[in-house]
Amino acid sequence: MRDRVYLDWNATTPLRPEARAAMAAAFDVSGNPSSVHSEGRAARKLIEDARGAVAAAVGADPRSVVFTSGGTEANALALTPGLRRGGRGPAQRLIVSAIEHPSVLAGGRFAQGAIEIAPVLPSGVIDLERLAAALASGPPALVSVMRANNETGAIQPIPEVAALVHEAGGILHVDAVQAFLKIPINIKALGADILTVSAHKIGGPKGVGAAVAADGLEGLHAQVRGGGQEQGRRAGTENVAGIAGFGAAVRAAAGSMDVDAARMKALQARLESGLRDHRDTVIFSDTAPRLPNTTLVSALGLKAETAVIGFDLEGIAVSSGSACSSGKVQPSHVLQAMKADPALLLGAIRLSLGWDSTEADIDRCLKAWRKLSGVLGKAHAIGLERF
Repeated sequence: MRDRVYLDWNATTPLRPEARAAMAAAFDVSGNPSSVHSEGRAARKLIEDARGAVAAAVGADPRSVVFTSGGTEANALALTPGLRRGGRGPAQRLIVSAIEHPSVLAGGRFAQGAIEIAPVLPSGVIDLERLAAALASGPPALVSVMRANNETGAIQPIPEVAALVHEAGGILHVDAVQAFLKIPINIKALGADILTVSAHKIGGPKGVGAAVAADGLEGLHAQVRGGGQEQGRRAGTENVAGIAGFGAAVRAAAGSMDVDAARMKALQARLESGLRDHRDTVIFSDTAPRLPNTTLVSALGLKAETAVIGFDLEGIAVSSGSACSSGKVQPSHVLQAMKADPALLLGAIRLSLGWDSTEADIDRCLKAWRKLSGVLGKAHAIGLERF
């Protein structure tokens, strides 16, 4: 039995052996990828091979892939006023769903006064009727809706969202960071005009991401300016080793996606069945389609900060929400948008699985959960308000 159980894969993943090997090899390539000599061409080839891998994984043209420093920068690049495609007018305002990642809620290059929030249903899925009303109430909009939520795992109905957005003359950005290579992602099938992905959620290195534009998208202007790298859409010498690792991780993850998803789905079912043994347990978004690896759970009387420490002392890494919000003593904005029971907000624990997760990991987690549940039961019995 391994010493530690890692159940925080949505925060970040271990580096895949294929990515590690690709990066080690890339460190020995000395050329600048913008140079035309042999050394520079060798570095350029590593980047273009990775670009092709990312493009193939989402059904896009390699020329549409812009490498960035991560998902946050990719989202900021995508949220550009004036984006247009297919004869539609330039986007003049931004509509984002209430459950988006903070890097999307920040609005990119849109002024705060031009940003509107689209509500979600209690299931954690976007309210399509309210979105349609928002689209009809003003000029063409850039709409940003994630493919799957990083906290609940709820999969959003992106093709339906795309139909509404395009009918209203808008542009659709899809943050696919958490869904990428956990479920199939195809930019054309989704109807997205631009989507964003990240390396470290799929076994690649931290600090590398990409924005992928659909054919014909115009107005994607660089926010990092200087040289002409990335076809003039993101200046700065590329992170050759990181991008090479990203490409290798994409190829490895794509090759095992279906098998990994089926195995994680079975583990998720085992986990959630055991969690529900505690009578006050609530699993959020369990009525919606979800990622096969993500469970957001709470129970009456549970305090997330204490529970995370308790799990850690049992040798298990879990999260109290998205990693970007860890350490902040405040309820999840996702659960608030879902209008979750206030008594459950401060106790939400995210358990997320990966390709290396096992039944033994699940059983250790459930053992720790039963121990925690027992403490909660005693606390209720003696009238303590919170554990």
